[in-house]
Amino acid sequence: MRRTVIVALLLVLVAAAAAAQRRGGRNDYFARELRYATLDDFDGSFQFCRVVFNQSRFGDGSNWSVDFPRADQNLSIRLSELTKTPISVDEDGVPKHLLVNLQDPVFYHCPFIMMTEVGTLYLGPDEAANLRDYLLKGGFLWVDDFWGERAWENFAAEIQKAFPAASYPIVDLPIDHAMFRGFTPLTRIPQIPSINFWGGPGGPTSERGAESATVHARAILDDHKRVMLFITHNTDIGDSFEREGDSRAYFVEFSVHGYALGVDALLYAMTH
Repeated sequence: MRRTVIVALLLVLVAAAAAAQRRGGRNDYFARELRYATLDDFDGSFQFCRVVFNQSRFGDGSNWSVDFPRADQNLSIRLSELTKTPISVDEDGVPKHLLVNLQDPVFYHCPFIMMTEVGTLYLGPDEAANLRDYLLKGGFLWVDDFWGERAWENFAAEIQKAFPAASYPIVDLPIDHAMFRGFTPLTRIPQIPSINFWGGPGGPTSERGAESATVHARAILDDHKRVMLFITHNTDIGDSFEREGDSRAYFVEFSVHGYALGVDALLYAMTH
């Protein structure tokens, strides 16, 4: 049955991948001023909410905008195609994804928020307090695309401002966790490199060599043992969304597995 589900997922995604090439990319957005979400943007449908954060000078990696905006759009579209989840779209049918910052409580209206390249994350006192409050009220954060020990140490230090390790330790999630069983049962967490690092079939997948060879799926749990902060370290799941239309070889090798994890994570976030 697992093989049948994976094959069906592959067929749906292959049929839709060409549409990604027609959607706007990063230059379309960064050519004009970025706009943060307001209360009027929320219409009751699913919207991908991406957190804009400040960078620590002690970290390792890039910034909040990596994979934006195509990852946000493409994952929203695949969620609507592979499940019955309604998504918010504009007059052209493009998903109405949102940018939020942790200083403005408007992000509490997002059932799901995403951060990428958190190896450079810096949380101010108000941001840490708001993030803690949001997650303890039932929100969900997924952090992705950071590699190696320096990036991990920076992220762990920053997130402990909101969730001290003594009370809310970071734990490893087993592959049979409910997070990975909701839509497509997973047998492993894929290591997905950026498309430019990979370079083609047979290319490397660990962006920091031996230091980042092992993929980690980790979490911080709430008092009821539910995942409220999902962590994918030493992998770039977001690139499998962003780059789905850029290379058929990359799509087949990584995007199918990335979407299986992505849809599982979103369904868990909205049902637990």
